[in-house]
Amino acid sequence: MLSIFREISFKRIQHDLPASIVVFFVALPLCLGIALASGAPLFSGIISGVIGGIVVGIASGSNLGVSGPAAGLVVIVLLAIENLGSWPAFLVSVVLAGCFQLIMGYAKAGFIAYFFPSSVIKGMLTGIGLLIILKQIPYALGFDPDTIGDMSTFQFSVDVTVSYILTAVSSLNYGAVLISFISLAILILWDTVLIKKNKFFQIIQGPIVVVVVGILLNKLYQLGFLDLSLDKDNLVQIPVAKSVIDFLTQLTHPDFSALKQFAVWRVAAVLALVASLETLLCVEATDKLDPHKRITPVNRELKAQGLGNLISGLLGGLPLTQVIIRSSANINFGGKTKLSTILHGIFLLISAAVLAPVINMIPLSCLAAILIVVGFKLAKPTLFKHMYQLGSEQFVPFLATAIGILVTDLLKGIIIGIAFGIFFTLKHSYRNAYYMKKITQKENGDIVYHLVLAEEVSFFNKANITQALDSIPSGSKVIIDCSNSKSIAYDVVELIHDFKENARYKNIEVQTIDFLDFT
Repeated sequence: MLSIFREISFKRIQHDLPASIVVFFVALPLCLGIALASGAPLFSGIISGVIGGIVVGIASGSNLGVSGPAAGLVVIVLLAIENLGSWPAFLVSVVLAGCFQLIMGYAKAGFIAYFFPSSVIKGMLTGIGLLIILKQIPYALGFDPDTIGDMSTFQFSVDVTVSYILTAVSSLNYGAVLISFISLAILILWDTVLIKKNKFFQIIQGPIVVVVVGILLNKLYQLGFLDLSLDKDNLVQIPVAKSVIDFLTQLTHPDFSALKQFAVWRVAAVLALVASLETLLCVEATDKLDPHKRITPVNRELKAQGLGNLISGLLGGLPLTQVIIRSSANINFGGKTKLSTILHGIFLLISAAVLAPVINMIPLSCLAAILIVVGFKLAKPTLFKHMYQLGSEQFVPFLATAIGILVTDLLKGIIIGIAFGIFFTLKHSYRNAYYMKKITQKENGDIVYHLVLAEEVSFFNKANITQALDSIPSGSKVIIDCSNSKSIAYDVVELIHDFKENARYKNIEVQTIDFLDFT
């Protein structure tokens, strides 16, 4: 434990402190926005950001990775809260997910990311991006979803999400709509033009500018500007602490009586898997961006994330992962060591404890605009084009995963995408079970069929090999070459035995090479 604290160095604080401030400004609106999109208390997003910064920052072996609530978990959280019936019951799943991640870390399971096709992972993020956009449209229009009941179902169907959007359109709050459009314009202008013009626009990030503009516009509304207004339900609402004790009493704790529900364990398993996968992918991306090319120990990262989720669940926070947006901001603005990550967590804690009245001035339409941009970045049209150009083997699993998430849920969507990926793998295996060449003998001109089996031959290849052997004409000679094979399924071994037995009836001479090794 002491060795972990020894890794924290103040030698480069002149780089880490400015980077931590930028990351804080990026993280604050995202923490609130992701909590909003997840259907969770907004305060839980900040708690998760604090723990991701301080606890995971200290425990992690990553020098530049930043952890906190992630857009990739929004769908799981949203549906789980509804299915489990309460926020405290869901927190039990977060605690269990942290325990599972700790076990995975000690079991050295950091390699699991390699078992998921990149097309499925990109499809997952695309589906999540589309769902985030759909979920935020009513908030961007200034509509209070509670007025028509449950907004937590994330299904892409006419009677659920689309109907909420249509209802929101029919009852617009023009004050919120104006803030949304101005916020989107600022974010787009910031990302496409301003950030390339001057380093100032890199230091002051678009999301924090959007928040400030939103607060100012709401103040103008209150002064009679354009005769527009926002309701209380159109603003952020987090508890305001009057003292340290009051702040601590505002933390929500898990209801461990929910442990008897199987659904709690199932949600925990899904959270642990998806959070670990997203973290490991982010670790890989962050290490590539690191100017010093330092390598993060993935098993230690799983332990750090597990500890973070365990504590986050106990204190009423959202589940967390390492996140690429905050990690890349940390790198781009000069972060050198994990101190920048830890400091950003401390700043988030101070903001929650001291600046709650200011945070409660933020219009939800600001956060919706920020999340719509986040969703768009996850589901860019250029990504669809790129995946299409890679061919059907990449595009079909990618599209199937995204659509599967939209029409079912996250886990089923991933399973659908993996199923398509497996289909293409089996298709390759079916085609590549063997290759056969015809050899003309010099001495007599006879044709010899040389059938060379692949390195791995499964029962799935039985039909293909049967067709090849059946195509050999009577009176021929065939060589069945197993010298390259490491594994041949019993079904195929049995097939070759039967072919040898029946070959004499067709006057076919059969020779095998290294076939006895598999009999």
